[in-house]
Amino acid sequence: MAKWILDPAHSEIGFKVKHLMINNVKGHFRSFKSEVEAPSDDFKDAKINFSADLSSIDTGNEQRDGHLKSAEFFNAEKHPQLVFTGKKFDGSTLEGDLSIAGITKPVKLNVEFGGVAKDPWGNTKAGFTVTGKINRKDWGINWNATLETGGFLVSDEVVITAEVQYQKQA
Repeated sequence: MAKWILDPAHSEIGFKVKHLMINNVKGHFRSFKSEVEAPSDDFKDAKINFSADLSSIDTGNEQRDGHLKSAEFFNAEKHPQLVFTGKKFDGSTLEGDLSIAGITKPVKLNVEFGGVAKDPWGNTKAGFTVTGKINRKDWGINWNATLETGGFLVSDEVVITAEVQYQKQA
Protein backbone atom coordinates (compact mmCIF):
# COMPACT_ATOMS: atom_id res chain seq x y z
CA MET A 1 0.00 0.00 0.00
CA ALA A 2 1.38 3.35 -1.02
CA LYS A 3 0.55 6.40 1.05
CA TRP A 4 -0.26 9.70 -0.70
CA ILE A 5 -0.63 13.09 1.02
CA LEU A 6 -2.60 16.00 -0.44
CA ASP A 7 -0.50 18.89 -1.74
CA PRO A 8 -2.58 21.92 -0.65
CA ALA A 9 -0.45 24.34 -2.69
CA HIS A 10 -1.67 22.60 -5.87
CA SER A 11 -5.21 21.75 -4.78
CA GLU A 12 -8.51 23.55 -4.29
CA ILE A 13 -11.86 22.49 -2.88
CA GLY A 14 -14.83 24.51 -4.02
CA PHE A 15 -18.59 24.63 -4.27
CA LYS A 16 -21.29 26.66 -5.91
CA VAL A 17 -24.92 27.28 -5.05
CA LYS A 18 -27.65 28.97 -7.06
CA HIS A 19 -28.59 32.36 -5.52
CA LEU A 20 -31.95 34.05 -6.20
CA MET A 21 -32.43 31.20 -8.70
CA ILE A 22 -30.61 33.31 -11.32
CA ASN A 23 -26.86 32.81 -10.82
CA ASN A 24 -24.27 30.84 -8.87
CA VAL A 25 -22.32 32.00 -5.85
CA LYS A 26 -19.00 30.20 -5.50
CA GLY A 27 -16.88 29.49 -2.48
CA HIS A 28 -13.99 27.38 -1.35
CA PHE A 29 -12.22 26.12 1.75
CA ARG A 30 -8.80 27.58 2.56
CA SER A 31 -7.82 24.83 5.02
CA PHE A 32 -8.18 21.13 4.20
CA LYS A 33 -6.22 17.89 4.25
CA SER A 34 -6.42 14.45 2.76
CA GLU A 35 -4.59 11.14 2.77
CA VAL A 36 -4.90 8.21 0.42
CA GLU A 37 -3.68 4.65 0.75
CA ALA A 38 -3.64 2.94 -2.63
CA PRO A 39 -2.60 -0.58 -3.63
CA SER A 40 -1.49 0.66 -7.09
CA ASP A 41 -0.90 3.86 -9.06
CA ASP A 42 -4.33 3.59 -10.73
CA PHE A 43 -5.84 4.24 -7.26
CA LYS A 44 -8.59 1.63 -7.68
CA ASP A 45 -9.70 0.32 -4.28
CA ALA A 46 -7.89 3.19 -2.54
CA LYS A 47 -8.74 4.26 1.00
CA ILE A 48 -9.44 7.99 0.94
CA ASN A 49 -9.86 10.40 3.85
CA PHE A 50 -10.56 14.10 3.47
CA SER A 51 -11.45 16.89 5.88
CA ALA A 52 -12.03 20.63 5.54
CA ASP A 53 -11.96 23.20 8.31
CA LEU A 54 -15.38 24.88 8.15
CA SER A 55 -14.03 28.06 9.73
CA SER A 56 -11.90 28.44 6.57
CA ILE A 57 -14.92 28.82 4.26
CA ASP A 58 -14.42 31.73 1.87
CA THR A 59 -17.03 33.09 -0.56
CA GLY A 60 -15.41 36.51 -0.91
CA ASN A 61 -17.94 38.09 1.46
CA GLU A 62 -17.25 38.16 5.21
CA GLN A 63 -20.91 38.60 6.18
CA ARG A 64 -22.00 35.62 4.06
CA ASP A 65 -19.05 33.54 5.35
CA GLY A 66 -20.12 34.30 8.93
CA HIS A 67 -23.69 33.25 8.13
CA LEU A 68 -22.46 29.98 6.58
CA LYS A 69 -20.42 29.23 9.73
CA SER A 70 -23.47 29.89 11.96
CA ALA A 71 -25.94 27.35 13.34
CA GLU A 72 -28.30 28.18 10.45
CA PHE A 73 -25.87 26.46 8.05
CA PHE A 74 -22.73 24.51 9.03
CA ASN A 75 -22.74 25.21 12.78
CA ALA A 76 -18.93 25.35 12.58
CA GLU A 77 -18.51 26.09 16.29
CA LYS A 78 -20.16 22.77 17.24
CA HIS A 79 -19.05 20.79 14.14
CA PRO A 80 -15.75 22.33 13.02
CA GLN A 81 -15.01 19.93 10.18
CA LEU A 82 -16.57 18.55 7.04
CA VAL A 83 -15.30 14.96 6.64
CA PHE A 84 -15.37 12.57 3.69
CA THR A 85 -14.36 8.92 3.96
CA GLY A 86 -14.04 7.13 0.65
CA LYS A 87 -15.26 3.54 0.60
CA LYS A 88 -15.02 2.53 -3.07
CA PHE A 89 -13.19 3.94 -6.08
CA ASP A 90 -13.48 2.20 -9.45
CA GLY A 91 -11.38 4.64 -11.47
CA SER A 92 -14.19 7.09 -12.33
CA THR A 93 -16.69 7.00 -9.46
CA LEU A 94 -15.86 7.56 -5.81
CA GLU A 95 -18.37 6.39 -3.22
CA GLY A 96 -18.11 7.29 0.43
CA ASP A 97 -19.61 8.92 3.48
CA LEU A 98 -19.84 12.69 3.86
CA SER A 99 -20.27 14.13 7.35
CA ILE A 100 -21.53 17.68 7.75
CA ALA A 101 -22.94 19.25 10.93
CA GLY A 102 -23.04 15.91 12.74
CA ILE A 103 -24.93 14.06 9.98
CA THR A 104 -23.30 11.39 7.82
CA LYS A 105 -24.76 10.38 4.45
CA PRO A 106 -23.46 8.35 1.49
CA VAL A 107 -22.42 10.25 -1.65
CA LYS A 108 -21.17 9.41 -5.13
CA LEU A 109 -18.66 11.69 -6.81
CA ASN A 110 -17.32 11.72 -10.36
CA VAL A 111 -13.56 11.52 -10.67
CA GLU A 112 -11.32 12.26 -13.61
CA PHE A 113 -7.87 10.81 -12.96
CA GLY A 114 -5.26 13.09 -14.53
CA GLY A 115 -2.45 10.59 -14.13
CA VAL A 116 0.84 10.27 -12.29
CA ALA A 117 3.98 12.32 -13.00
CA LYS A 118 7.29 13.24 -11.41
CA ASP A 119 7.88 16.89 -10.58
CA PRO A 120 11.27 18.60 -11.18
CA TRP A 121 12.41 17.63 -7.66
CA GLY A 122 11.75 13.90 -8.14
CA ASN A 123 8.47 13.74 -6.22
CA THR A 124 5.76 11.46 -7.61
CA LYS A 125 2.46 13.32 -7.93
CA ALA A 126 -1.07 12.25 -8.92
CA GLY A 127 -3.85 14.59 -10.01
CA PHE A 128 -7.63 14.33 -9.90
CA THR A 129 -10.67 16.42 -10.79
CA VAL A 130 -13.64 15.60 -8.55
CA THR A 131 -17.20 16.79 -9.17
CA GLY A 132 -20.58 16.01 -7.70
CA LYS A 133 -23.87 17.33 -6.43
CA ILE A 134 -25.49 17.04 -3.04
CA ASN A 135 -28.72 18.28 -1.51
CA ARG A 136 -27.78 20.38 1.52
CA LYS A 137 -31.06 19.51 3.24
CA ASP A 138 -29.89 15.88 3.50
CA TRP A 139 -27.44 17.21 6.12
CA GLY A 140 -30.00 19.36 7.94
CA ILE A 141 -28.86 22.60 6.32
CA ASN A 142 -32.36 23.95 5.81
CA TRP A 143 -32.16 27.75 6.17
CA ASN A 144 -33.73 29.64 3.28
CA ALA A 145 -35.94 32.59 2.40
CA THR A 146 -38.89 32.61 0.00
CA LEU A 147 -38.74 35.15 -2.80
CA GLU A 148 -41.66 37.28 -3.93
CA THR A 149 -41.42 35.56 -7.31
CA GLY A 150 -42.07 32.18 -5.67
CA GLY A 151 -38.53 30.79 -5.73
CA PHE A 152 -35.99 30.58 -2.95
CA LEU A 153 -32.97 32.66 -2.04
CA VAL A 154 -30.59 29.67 -1.96
CA SER A 155 -30.99 26.43 -3.92
CA ASP A 156 -30.93 23.08 -2.14
CA GLU A 157 -28.45 21.68 -4.66
CA VAL A 158 -24.77 22.27 -4.00
CA VAL A 159 -22.24 21.55 -6.73
CA ILE A 160 -18.89 20.28 -5.45
CA THR A 161 -15.71 20.84 -7.42
CA ALA A 162 -12.20 19.84 -6.49
CA GLU A 163 -8.84 19.92 -8.21
CA VAL A 164 -6.49 17.86 -6.07
CA GLN A 165 -2.89 16.78 -6.33
CA TYR A 166 -1.32 14.16 -4.09
CA GLN A 167 2.34 13.40 -3.39
CA LYS A 168 3.48 9.82 -2.92
CA GLN A 169 5.26 9.25 0.36
CA ALA A 170 8.55 7.34 0.44
